[in-house]
Amino acid sequence: MRQVPAEKSALTAVMVFPLIIVGVAAWALIFPGSAGHLTPHINQLLGVIMFGMGLTLTVQDFELVLTRPRPILVGVVAQFILMPLLAVFVAHVLQLSPAVTVGVILVGCAPGGTASNVIAYLAKADVALSVTMTSVSTILAPVFTPLLTKWLAGAYMPLDALGMAGTIARIVLIPVIGGLTLRMLLPRMVERVLPVLPWFSTVGVALAIAGVVAGSSASVKTVGAVILLAVVIHNLLGFACGFGFARLLRVPGRAARTVSIEVGMQNSGLAAGLATTYFTPEAALPGAVFSIWHNLSGAVLAVVYRRIADREAVNRVRERNVWKRRATHSGRDN
Repeated sequence: MRQVPAEKSALTAVMVFPLIIVGVAAWALIFPGSAGHLTPHINQLLGVIMFGMGLTLTVQDFELVLTRPRPILVGVVAQFILMPLLAVFVAHVLQLSPAVTVGVILVGCAPGGTASNVIAYLAKADVALSVTMTSVSTILAPVFTPLLTKWLAGAYMPLDALGMAGTIARIVLIPVIGGLTLRMLLPRMVERVLPVLPWFSTVGVALAIAGVVAGSSASVKTVGAVILLAVVIHNLLGFACGFGFARLLRVPGRAARTVSIEVGMQNSGLAAGLATTYFTPEAALPGAVFSIWHNLSGAVLAVVYRRIADREAVNRVRERNVWKRRATHSGRDN
């Protein structure tokens, strides 16, 4: 099972990560010439990040596909149906430009982000389920992300869906499998570096986002506010609709909250990198902004879900005590 950091460290990572991203984004915006050296290397940086994700996985992470297929199926279906359709809805309501529309749709079509696993831990949700859903959606991304993007965004900008599938395989699937394989071959060595992997990924994502912002610094000043609004609405709708969809299909509360987190938190760094490669710098901005926002909103959601989980735990204790008292009285009567 993927190692989840201790609660204090996890909370620190979640809160510090957006600050780091904001800092490097500001640097890229003010000094685009300097940060622009990173722009051609965005996909390579993402590949390194996904290799790190692979190192955190074990074969056991995929066992839930067989033992608990229902919530995983619900979560993955919601990931690749709800978020893309919500992206189209948000773009239509806000009347976004074609480039920004494509960027928002691409975020919606991306697989789940690894930050969701930390948020699930903080929220006292089902971490094992979250890890498995992230892993499964990541493996399916080379197929579903380009197909959905072509279907929903092809009318706004042309897309080489086959080329995008190959790119996702190179920067996502192959590195993840490589990391997983290395952990199987050298488990003790990999376990020694697991504690530093979250920060390693943070640096990688930060550098990738800096490259994205530097390549589109002029567009940020003109469409930054509307992109932020689109990202906030899209993310919050993802949280709400993910939970509602899971409950509608009778997924239990704790698992439904996990689905909610997983659906609302996307691999937006991947979306930004793909947008830079296949569309325009402006189309990459929603992914960059999403990378900042969803960690902040996820941390707040974790507090809400954590309180719900604590309340449920108290209620379960009360119910057990009631049954014990009833059983005791029944024994005395007999």
